[in-house]
Amino acid sequence: MDEIILIKLGEMVLKGLNRNVFEAALLRNIRRRLNPLGKFDVKTAQSTVYVTPHTGADLDAAVEKIAKVFGIATFSRACVVKKEMPAILNAAGEYLKSDLLAAKSFKVETKRADKHFPLKSPEISAEVGEYLLNLYPHLFVDVHQPDITVRVEVRDFGAYVHGQPLKGAG
Repeated sequence: MDEIILIKLGEMVLKGLNRNVFEAALLRNIRRRLNPLGKFDVKTAQSTVYVTPHTGADLDAAVEKIAKVFGIATFSRACVVKKEMPAILNAAGEYLKSDLLAAKSFKVETKRADKHFPLKSPEISAEVGEYLLNLYPHLFVDVHQPDITVRVEVRDFGAYVHGQPLKGAG
């Protein structure tokens, strides 16, 4: 499975006409921090920064470096799949397998930024939840205080499955 890092921006989305200046500075800082770790593509779209590693790039070290870049609210390692339900279901079950095996309860949160995707966010969450309950019968759904939250994002470039985001430097 292909992995990337999804970065969510904090107050930067409120900067109005100056936003491009702040965003460009943040992207430069990210690229500079990641440069010694291998080749990464760093691009931004829909208030999210996508960090895609090339072959040989150290994704584990990249996570550590990204955690220290100012301007980042949260970030996640995520699995990238096609925008098709079978691929999303498989990724949710496999990518987060160790976390799901260790958990007792879970919930699914979906963000559907690509409005052309045929299912709406609650429908995607329901299908993923049902799939995970069948795959991991020891789990139960707890929408208030789950042990793990499975996150699905359907965006322009693909679908992304990840767990709990990590806090950035702010």
